[in-house]
Amino acid sequence: MDDLEFLRWLRGVGKLSSAQRARAVAALSDRVDGDKSGVSYGTGIDASSDSIGEGVVEALQLRSDSLVGRDRSDELSQAGRIKIDSQGCPHCSGRNFVSWGRSHGLARYRCKDCARTFNALTKTPMARLRKKEQWLSHARAMLEGVSVAKAAQACDIHYTTAFRWRHRFLGAPAADKPKRMNGIVEADETFVLESFKGRRSDLNREARKRGGKAKRPGLFFENIPILVARDRHGATFDAVLPQTTAAAIKAAFDGLITPANRLVCDGGLPIRAFARKANIRCHVVPAPGKPLPEAPNIHINNVNAYHGRFKEWMRRFHGVATKNLPSYLGWKRAIEAWGTQITPENWIFGAIGLGPYQQETL
Repeated sequence: MDDLEFLRWLRGVGKLSSAQRARAVAALSDRVDGDKSGVSYGTGIDASSDSIGEGVVEALQLRSDSLVGRDRSDELSQAGRIKIDSQGCPHCSGRNFVSWGRSHGLARYRCKDCARTFNALTKTPMARLRKKEQWLSHARAMLEGVSVAKAAQACDIHYTTAFRWRHRFLGAPAADKPKRMNGIVEADETFVLESFKGRRSDLNREARKRGGKAKRPGLFFENIPILVARDRHGATFDAVLPQTTAAAIKAAFDGLITPANRLVCDGGLPIRAFARKANIRCHVVPAPGKPLPEAPNIHINNVNAYHGRFKEWMRRFHGVATKNLPSYLGWKRAIEAWGTQITPENWIFGAIGLGPYQQETL
C-alpha cells in the first residue's frame, strides 16, 4: 500500500461499526509479521467498544509516522493529491490533469480541460497563506482552544496574524457539514447573545465586558438562534438562523432531512410546521430528557447534550462576534466529527477541504 492509499484507508477507520472494527483488529493481529514498528495490533484492544481501541490508535499513529514526520509541504502535497483525485480540477472539476512541477514547496498540476494550473491549496481558504512551517503549531493551538494571544506566542507570529490564521483555518470546517441524515434525527434551537465584539464604533448600546449575559433566555431580540440537528450516528448539522420561522428552517434543512427520516423535536411550532410541509414524520417529546416508556428511543437528549457541550466550550472565548459565529460552530462540529482521529495533521487536512464530512464523498 502506498502513502496515498494508506491516508485514504486511515481516514475511514473512524467510520467502522463495532463488528467491522473487530474484524479489522483480528486481521491486523494476524498480519503483523512484516511491520517494522513491532507493534502488536491485537494486544489489549476492546474492538467491541464504541470508540477505536487505544491500542489500534497508537499502532496507526506509529504506522503513519512516515507521513507526519515529513516536510510540511510534502505532506500537504500528499493530502492535496487525495483531494484532487476525488474532486478533480478546482477550476472546472475536470479529471484530466497532469503533474506540472513544483512551486513554493507544493506539487502543481495542469488541467488539460481548462489549461489552468493549480496545487493542493488552490481555491481553499489556505491559498497563499505563508509560513507553512508554523501551521502545525497553530493547528495544535486550535485543538487546545487557546486564545489568539497564546496561539501567537506558541507559533512565534504576530497577534493579528494569529487572528487571521484562525479564521483561514476555520473557513473549510465551517462549510464541512453532512449532506444527509440517517434514521432518527433530533432537532432543536439554542440561543446565544448577539455580539459586536471587535467593533470600535457605531454601537447602538454600551459595550459589554467579557461577553455579557442575556437579559432573557430563548426568543428575545438580543439572542441569536442556532438550529442544531443530530442523528443517532453522531452526524451534526448546525445553522445560524436569521429568524425562527418555518421558512428559515426549511432553507437550512433543504435536502438534509427527508421523508425517509423521523424527526424528533420538543414541539416548537416552526420545526413542526417545516415537518408538516415537507411530509416528514415528526415526533414531539413531552419533556426533554424524559422519553415516554412506550417509546424510549424518541428523545432529544443527544442534541440537548450537544448544546451544553458547545456552550461550555465557548466560555473560554468570553463572547464571539455574531458575524464569526458560523466559524466557531464549524470549529466545534469538526472537533466532534474527527473524534479519536483528531490530530494537528488532520486539522490541517480539514482546513484545505479534507474534513471529516468531506471524506464521505471520497
